[in-house]
Amino acid sequence: MSSTPDLQQIHDFLIDLAHEAGKIITSSLPRVDTTGSKKNSADLVTEYDRAVEKKVSETLREKYPDYDFLGEETYSPEHQLTDAPTFIVDPIDGTTNFVHGFPNSCISLGFAINRRPVVGVVYNPVTNTLYSAIEGHGAYLNRTQRLPLKGEDLEPLRGLDNALVALEWGSERSGNNWDTKVNTFASLAGSREQGGAMVHSIRSLGSAALNLCGVAAGYLDLYWEGGGWPWDVCAGWLIVREAGGIILGGNPGDWEPRLDGRTCLAIRASPGGQGQKELAEELWSHVKGRLEY
Repeated sequence: MSSTPDLQQIHDFLIDLAHEAGKIITSSLPRVDTTGSKKNSADLVTEYDRAVEKKVSETLREKYPDYDFLGEETYSPEHQLTDAPTFIVDPIDGTTNFVHGFPNSCISLGFAINRRPVVGVVYNPVTNTLYSAIEGHGAYLNRTQRLPLKGEDLEPLRGLDNALVALEWGSERSGNNWDTKVNTFASLAGSREQGGAMVHSIRSLGSAALNLCGVAAGYLDLYWEGGGWPWDVCAGWLIVREAGGIILGGNPGDWEPRLDGRTCLAIRASPGGQGQKELAEELWSHVKGRLEY
């Protein structure tokens, strides 16, 4: 095997693998595993999470035995992200949606080198929707339609009061990070008379990867998050960037976030990058506290 990864080959292989793994998800109804290691009722795991990760990890290790693997269901504190070429996998992002039959969950398959995403594949098997990207080659919907979807007709960004914003509650429902999230949400949604941003509206898709893909597609203007893991964001991170968007950290002034930094601010493409920096600074001005993970 060449010492330089063939990103196109990896991209194509991950797409095929995502479709195969998707068959596991759509094969039958989920059953929650109440004996799993998730910490509370909002942080679910199903037999399908483990089955998909087993399928993906075994296939990748057979095809690419020299590359590292980091997956949600097999993660341990001793197994941290390194600079080595690494597959970063979330078998089902949006497990709560999946359990409730809400059709907004996906398989997220990323590949990173030097902790930088270079290949990303996000596949929702329920809607048969595929987002994918290779570093330097753009991002696509269903392999043919380049992102963002509006292309040359994409509107400039015009501030939070014109923005459709994605936010997630997460499974951590107490402590400093929870307080920071709730107070930030309130400030973003609140009226300008009360010091709020009065954002156009807020969406919670229930999947970090699909929120990021929504930003890449251009139907979400931004996504602010704290608490995500590398497998939640790796693939979508690249897809946003290849679609002309930017990825920043969730805390004010974090212009160069780490893939494993566990905070994220994604902003969609805009003609000539118009308004991206200003929108980031406006969003950060409404962060009430500091996210710490």
